[in-house]
Amino acid sequence: MSALALTLLQLEEVLAEPTLLVGLLVLAVAAITVWQMVEIVNAYNRGALTVFGEYRKLLQPGLNIVPPFVSRVYTFDMRTQTIDVPTQEAITRDNSPVTADAVVYIRVMDAKRAFLEVDDYKRAVSNLAQTTLRAVLGDMELDDTLSRRETINERIRYELDEPTDEWGIRVESVEVREVNPSRDVKGAMEQQTSAERKRRAMILEAQGERRSAVERAEGDKQSNIIRAQGEKQSQILEAQGDAISTVLRARSAESMGERAVIDKGMDALTEIGRSESTTFVLPQELSSMVGRYGKHLSGSDVKEDGAELESLEFDEETRELIGLDDISEIIGEIDQEADVDVEAMEQEAQAIKEGEDMGRDPDSITDVSEADATSSDGSGSEGR
Repeated sequence: MSALALTLLQLEEVLAEPTLLVGLLVLAVAAITVWQMVEIVNAYNRGALTVFGEYRKLLQPGLNIVPPFVSRVYTFDMRTQTIDVPTQEAITRDNSPVTADAVVYIRVMDAKRAFLEVDDYKRAVSNLAQTTLRAVLGDMELDDTLSRRETINERIRYELDEPTDEWGIRVESVEVREVNPSRDVKGAMEQQTSAERKRRAMILEAQGERRSAVERAEGDKQSNIIRAQGEKQSQILEAQGDAISTVLRARSAESMGERAVIDKGMDALTEIGRSESTTFVLPQELSSMVGRYGKHLSGSDVKEDGAELESLEFDEETRELIGLDDISEIIGEIDQEADVDVEAMEQEAQAIKEGEDMGRDPDSITDVSEADATSSDGSGSEGR
């Protein structure tokens, strides 16, 4: 209580002194005036100054002196600002209800126009974005609203550019966050997606089965072709083998038959030479066999009057068909095994020729026989 009483006594003393009271009032008014005259603006802000309600200028960042008591400063943030667009319901062009929300990024480019041209630019941009979002969704099909998100963003940004430029605001970007169809539409879309996936699965399965069938058919075709080619080659080789075997047997039989006939003929000639008779007749088959035998075994031709004797030869088509060219070495080995006196064969062929002439003309046979006898008596070195 004593302290309170002391304070009251001091106050009464101050009030009792008018000069001191005025000094205190002047000091208080001066302090308030200085406070009202100084305006500090942050680096990212701009301030719109009004004096008696009249716009004067924009205050730059830092310390600014303004008229006290009659001025007012409205600050504007010059940084990029985010405005949330509430969820909007819209009906698409194909009569499907959807809901969507978005985010708009803006920046104040002209604080004077933002102050003078629009009241609460943030709320104005938000409302304009809402109506634009509904309009854009209403001009599009449901599938486009779900898939063409970039198109929606660009269209909303384009629609906001013109009016916001008049306010000194620049729309930097618009992002649609969600576009949701109604519950019934979602169910129908899920059924459609499921049916589409089943259809694709069935198509892929059918394509796989078709490709598998084609591959199997192609494999069977190739297998049949290879099997047929193998059978054909086997038949060709078997036929060639049979032909070669037949030719070799025929050649062997012919060689053995002709060799036997010639041996018989040589024995007959020897007997005839030992006899006293100077006239003998040889069959034509013996002379022809001697000619063929000499050609096949020695490679030389026995000629009569400059003409070759005909021998058993195969034409080119027959040789190619039965493959005689492939067995030339075998036949050559057979021919090399034969040991024939070519000079003796030529003498025998000459004797056979003279014997045929004698068979055709008896007078000439007698003359030849006498000539042979004389020749044999004279030389004694030539035999038939």
